[in-house]
Amino acid sequence: MTDVDPVARDADDRYFADNRANWDDRAVLHEASGYGIAELLASPTAITAEIAPDRERLGDLSGMDVVHLQCHLGLDTVSLIRLGAHRVVGLDLSGESLRRARSIAGRAGADIEFVQANVYDARRALAGDFDLVYTSLGVLCWLPDVAAWARVIASLLRPAGRLVLRDDHPILQAVGDDTTHGLTLHEPYFQRTDPMTWEDEGSYIEAADGAPVVTHPVSHQWNHGVGEILTALMDAGMALDEVTETRYSAWCRWPELMERCPQGYRFIDPALRDMLPLQLAVVAHRPN
Repeated sequence: MTDVDPVARDADDRYFADNRANWDDRAVLHEASGYGIAELLASPTAITAEIAPDRERLGDLSGMDVVHLQCHLGLDTVSLIRLGAHRVVGLDLSGESLRRARSIAGRAGADIEFVQANVYDARRALAGDFDLVYTSLGVLCWLPDVAAWARVIASLLRPAGRLVLRDDHPILQAVGDDTTHGLTLHEPYFQRTDPMTWEDEGSYIEAADGAPVVTHPVSHQWNHGVGEILTALMDAGMALDEVTETRYSAWCRWPELMERCPQGYRFIDPALRDMLPLQLAVVAHRPN
C-alpha cells in the first residue's frame, strides 16, 4: 500500500495474511462446488453470469489490454478475453485461486497471464499500461484504504483508459444478516481503520455435498461509503462516466426476503424494492 505508516502496513499485512489463507481455502471449496466452471467450459463463446450485466459498460474490447483485479478463479477473466480483448491479466492475492485459475483458463483455451499480488502492489507487479481495469463483486470490502486503491487504478491505466467497477452497495454491507426484526443497520457504512472480523467455515455459495470446509475461517473486511469511493477516484485524477445504484443483488443475501430475477436477486416484497440499493456500478476514465 502506498503512502501509509509502516506500523499501519504491518497491521494490514497481518489482516491480508488471514484473508489470503481464507481465500486459498475458498478456492478449493468453490471449485469442488461447481462455481459455474462446467457452464463456462461447455462452449468457447460462453461468458459468466457475472460478466453478462456489464457487457454494455465494457463496450468493444477488441484489441484492448485488460487487467482483472481480484480475479479469484478467473472465470470472469476468461470471459473478458472471449469478448475480444488482446491481452488479459488476472491478479489475485490467493495463490491457490490462481493455481486453479490457470488450469481453468488452459481448459478453456484462453491465453491469460495470472499474477499473484496484493492489489496495492499491482503497479509494481504488472508490466505495461492497460486500456481497462475491471473489478467486480465482493472486491472493495477486502481493501482497507479506498483512496490508495484508487491511486493504483489510475496508475495502471494509460490515458483514456477506463475502470469498470460493479460491487455490492456499501449500504448492503452495513445492514445485518439477521432479519428477524426487519432490515437493520449493524455494520459501519463508512471506512474505518479497524476491520470487521468474521469467522466462518463456509462461503457465499452453497457448498456441494462432500466439499471441504474452510479451515482458515478468519477473514477481515472494510466498508467504504459511496462518497468515499467516488471522491477517491476523483482525487486520483479519474473522471466519472457512470454511477448506478440497482434494486437487485448479484447474490441472495437474505434468502427469506429475496427471489431470483433475470438481473440476479430482488426483494420478494415489492414495497422493499425502492427502499434499499443493492449494487453499485461505477465507470470512470483517466483523462488524456
